Amino acid sequence: MADATSTRDGTRTYWEARHADHDDLASGGHIGLDRPGNELFYAQRLGTLLSLVGDLSSPAAPLFVLDAGCGKGYFARALARCGHRVDAFDASRTAVDHARAESGGPRYAVAALDEWRGPWPYDIVVCVDVLFHVLDDEEWAAGLRNLASLVRVAGRLIVTDEDTDRRTPRGAHIVHRPLTAYRAELEPLGLRHTLSRPYGFRENRVGFHVFTRIR
Repeated sequence: MADATSTRDGTRTYWEARHADHDDLASGGHIGLDRPGNELFYAQRLGTLLSLVGDLSSPAAPLFVLDAGCGKGYFARALARCGHRVDAFDASRTAVDHARAESGGPRYAVAALDEWRGPWPYDIVVCVDVLFHVLDDEEWAAGLRNLASLVRVAGRLIVTDEDTDRRTPRGAHIVHRPLTAYRAELEPLGLRHTLSRPYGFRENRVGFHVFTRIR
């Protein structure tokens, strides 16, 4: 059985290769879809995400948003276009180099979910289709706890996963975890689950879970 270090290294190698071998949408989207399919998949997720983030930002008082596991920066750039002040990071240098070349407003960094330390607390932390790719349970929990630590009081942590009833591996690079597992990690840290919203895209069973910091 592989240890946590080899599992993490294997995951990083997989994502470096995936980001190098696939285009800007498929590399972080659904590799089983063609480009028009991924255009729809991204657009539908973005519309839902923007409805969850809300429209409270303004030039005088932008929301501070963190995109954790940003890939090549699709969601980070979209959030920046909406007037938010966006930081974004990913463990893949290939993905971050691509995102920086696209520019568009966000500030990018290379880091794992449990490594990033923000310069300020965030109004919104989003982590779209990332956590269920973290195979090791301890690494998953450490990353989730770190993201929680970056959310200000009354701010929101928005993550995605299936609403399954148990830990469910799917293939070599996916492990879905139930909402109860997220709540077990986040509620002791002062975040309360306030909303779930499925993607509703074809057969995809993943959706958004919103946690709000109450203390």
